[in-house]
Amino acid sequence: MRIAFAGNPNSGKTTMYNALTGRSEKVGNWGGVTVGSKEYQLKKEFAGDREVIAVDLPGAYSMSPFTPEEGITSEYVRTASPDAIVNIVDATNLSRSLFFTTQLLELGIPMVVALNKSDVNAKEGTEIDVGKLSAKLNCPVFKTVSTEEKNNGLSEMIAKAISLCGTEQKAPYLQADIDLHDKAAVDAEDRKRYQFVNGIVAEVETRKVLSQETNKEDKIDAVLTNPIAGILIFAGVMWFVFWVSQAWLGPLVADWLVGYIEAFQEFVAGQLENSPPILSALLADGIVGGVGAVVGFLPLVMVMYFLIALLEDCGYMARVSAVMDPIFKRVGLSGKSVIPVVIGTGCGIPAIMACRTIRDERERRATTMLTTFIPCGAKIPVIALFAGAFFNGAGWVSLTAYFFGLVLIFLGALLIKVVTGYKYRKSFFIMELPKYKVPSLKFAFRQMMERAKAYIVKAATIILICNTVVQVMQTFDWHFQVVEEGAENTSILASIASPFAILLIPLGFGVWQLAAAAITGFIAKENVVGTLAVVYGLTAFIDVEELEMTGGANTVAMTMGLTSVTALAYLFFNLYTPPCFAAIGAMNSEMQHKGWLWSAIGLQLCTGYTVAFLIYQFGTLFTEGHFGTAFVPGLIAIAVMVVVIILISRKIRASFDAKYQLHKNAQTNVA
Repeated sequence: MRIAFAGNPNSGKTTMYNALTGRSEKVGNWGGVTVGSKEYQLKKEFAGDREVIAVDLPGAYSMSPFTPEEGITSEYVRTASPDAIVNIVDATNLSRSLFFTTQLLELGIPMVVALNKSDVNAKEGTEIDVGKLSAKLNCPVFKTVSTEEKNNGLSEMIAKAISLCGTEQKAPYLQADIDLHDKAAVDAEDRKRYQFVNGIVAEVETRKVLSQETNKEDKIDAVLTNPIAGILIFAGVMWFVFWVSQAWLGPLVADWLVGYIEAFQEFVAGQLENSPPILSALLADGIVGGVGAVVGFLPLVMVMYFLIALLEDCGYMARVSAVMDPIFKRVGLSGKSVIPVVIGTGCGIPAIMACRTIRDERERRATTMLTTFIPCGAKIPVIALFAGAFFNGAGWVSLTAYFFGLVLIFLGALLIKVVTGYKYRKSFFIMELPKYKVPSLKFAFRQMMERAKAYIVKAATIILICNTVVQVMQTFDWHFQVVEEGAENTSILASIASPFAILLIPLGFGVWQLAAAAITGFIAKENVVGTLAVVYGLTAFIDVEELEMTGGANTVAMTMGLTSVTALAYLFFNLYTPPCFAAIGAMNSEMQHKGWLWSAIGLQLCTGYTVAFLIYQFGTLFTEGHFGTAFVPGLIAIAVMVVVIILISRKIRASFDAKYQLHKNAQTNVA
């Protein structure tokens, strides 16, 4: 037996799904968090001895598939024929929610309505006549509170849904037989449906009349969504998040973990003192040293995840999306482009997947192309390493990295807008502002642990294998002889990375060690830290405690041979070049167009290279009075990149123009 859970975004659908199944799927205060259907068996306390599969569908406002996520919901309920539907309705916004409800009822599938967030209505004095609403809709209606563990109404609701399986559902409203391709006819029919819904709401809902026109939440929103104050507050909040996670609490927790890692590495090295070199290279330096260097940054990542989860749960992140919406529209992106960027601070893959909520195909692909410019959690160890080693742990490095990522997104959007011939037009975007609430520490802790688990799994698989391979390639030459001290440039790794290092000379870091670290970063961005620890033999210094000490920082800087300007260039090069292979695969899946995919990779490569070139060359000019090494070859390389991008963009623009040729002819005829 399958029961589909469907409802509007931000109705508490996924929270209810988690409560009924014991899962812990991602929830958030905006649409697009659930971007694909998920299914799992109901707990026995709800299903009894029967096997009942709950299917969590993406949030949708309508059965008309205007967005990919609505398409998933529409296609599933129409073609998969679930045994029953649980329609989660936001009880605090009944009028909007019942539009989708009446469409679901027309399918004839047995359905129950869950009036979720009923506890909020009780606090605000809003009453809904459940019996009368059930009679109007011809289906059972239950008050539910999915965030509470007891007396939440879920058991009764699920029991009724199971009992209805096999029965026939009668619809209270039937859509007229119209041409769905006729926009005017569809709009007119939607208005009729809204009139029907509003008539029901007027009869069943009684709202408490507020004596004040503006309440406390409205006053707070007026500040947080102000175009100027809202952005400044957001900057301050993110600075606080980075400071706590990377300069205060995160390092304090990391001290304890790093101490154990170093002790374990010394123990392993001691046990292998008389063993063959390959064992020491594999175990002590490659596995323990390389992976340990990455895992040592885990507390910084976990603290950041915890704080962002609190901001999501209290409702603040939705305000951030709202204040950024007008800015994104001006550069040719949808207002929904804000959502992937915010999600991207955690991981680029779900951020890319969230782009499917954007209706316009060009805007969706452009957002997919640009989202990974915002540093994800995997890049935090890289930022932390360079901030600690070369800038004495200064918080401005992290803040600059994130906000410069936003600048690149805006500039990239403008570039795409130009090369595709896109003209500014109105983009209508609905962003719900959920009510403020005290964030759940349990929710934030669960989100932190899940993301930390994914981080550890990556470190124990991809990063472990990569660092082990790097260590072996660093230890041996092509004849599989141990590389002698002082002859590291004869190693397998050096011979592979050296050709790429030549291309990096104009950026100030044209050495094979840094080139190797950048290359392994495409497997997983954390690999940059692990590889640097291996190729420079810095596993004793790449930890939070040493990076906070001036002596330790100088040792790392001197060993790597980088100035602060070059270090910043190298950091930004790794942050803004293409993301890991997994994220590139997600981009390919979402774009569904090879031309756009290769354009995205090309744009990201060129952006990272250009940013690093400008920082190194002009930073050197400012600090030393002259340009850096290979200034002219670097300019030539960038010119070649520009030409390639222009050629690719022309091809995309030609395809785009051909697709919308009818509109251009129409404009010409009018003129």
